[in-house]
Amino acid sequence: MEDLLESSSSWLSDDDLRSARERVPMVYVNAVPVRTNDDGEIREVGLLLRGMPDGTISRAIVTGRVLYGERIRAALLRHIEKDLGAVALPRVPVILTPFTVVEYFPDPSVTGFHDPRQHAVSLAFIVPVAGDCAPSQDSLDLIWVTPEQAASDQMQAEMTGGQGRLVRLALAAGARLP
Repeated sequence: MEDLLESSSSWLSDDDLRSARERVPMVYVNAVPVRTNDDGEIREVGLLLRGMPDGTISRAIVTGRVLYGERIRAALLRHIEKDLGAVALPRVPVILTPFTVVEYFPDPSVTGFHDPRQHAVSLAFIVPVAGDCAPSQDSLDLIWVTPEQAASDQMQAEMTGGQGRLVRLALAAGARLP
């Protein structure tokens, strides 16, 4: 039974993944990393710089697939560590309730959330981080910006695939949308 839950054996080959993406929605997690003050109010939003599925380089949040047999909490922690480093010290809430559920489609006109590779359903979370963060693996850079900067037209223009809209939804859920 333990082998069935081993996430490292859950990776698909590139061909199998491409085939699955053509047939079924994939499950993802999105994490908007934030730094908060002592009262839990959002002070800063962490935005990565990375290559996106559509071939562009843009600002983005933490995102990634949930593996077969993997719990949502484990997927969140794995992707946060992969993108922000091993000492990010995320504070994933005890009760995992996403602030929204997002559907990404190959056709951007369906929901405004776009992934040219697939139809994906993503659970989106606001995750406070307390440690030192550094871009890692596929991430080229990480910046911390105020909620006002994150919601600005300039920053929104630097995000693709609907990620800017998702950051604004996170700020609204955290009562910090300017």
